[in-house]
Amino acid sequence: MQPEVWYVSYGSNLSRDRLAAYLLGGRPPGARRGYAGARRKAMPVEDIAVDLPGRLYFAGESSVWGGGVAFYDHDTPGPTAGRAYRITVEQFADVAAQEMHRVPEPGDPIEEVLLSGLVEGLPEGRHEVGPGHYETLIEVGRRDGLPMLTFTAPHGFDGVPHTVPSPAYRAMLALGLRESRNWDEQRITAYLDEHQPAV
Repeated sequence: MQPEVWYVSYGSNLSRDRLAAYLLGGRPPGARRGYAGARRKAMPVEDIAVDLPGRLYFAGESSVWGGGVAFYDHDTPGPTAGRAYRITVEQFADVAAQEMHRVPEPGDPIEEVLLSGLVEGLPEGRHEVGPGHYETLIEVGRRDGLPMLTFTAPHGFDGVPHTVPSPAYRAMLALGLRESRNWDEQRITAYLDEHQPAV
């Protein structure tokens, strides 16, 4: 039995359909590319809405959606709306690999880090596997005895210029917020507008 973690998403993977592309394979609506999927092709059996203490922001330029990409700064006050999925360590590593445009495979450095530190947790709640956009792991809590983990970039809220997400990317985030929190359109628009730079 593969050990499990809670993967906490705050970006487009708030939507189960978006996450399905990383787990089962396929191309999500509005995206410019498709994905091979995880080595273990199965959807989470459980997910919950969570509030993260840090701040959501958009930076860079997405090769998949165009426009800014969602990042999370655990050290800048939030809150950030998240959605936690209970998946295996292997699946978590495979999602992160595909976020970094890598093919999921055994021996992934994120998988190795998690398997070695699963019981004790990440040192100081954080570990940088590499310099990539989604290679900084952050432990945001525990639930059912399992670590709740997300990944983000090594730069923080103040470390990079902020950019505006594309309409397709915003639509995917909005879908995830409706699914996980049952927010209405007015609340979703206000939340996303608050976290992106003014046009």
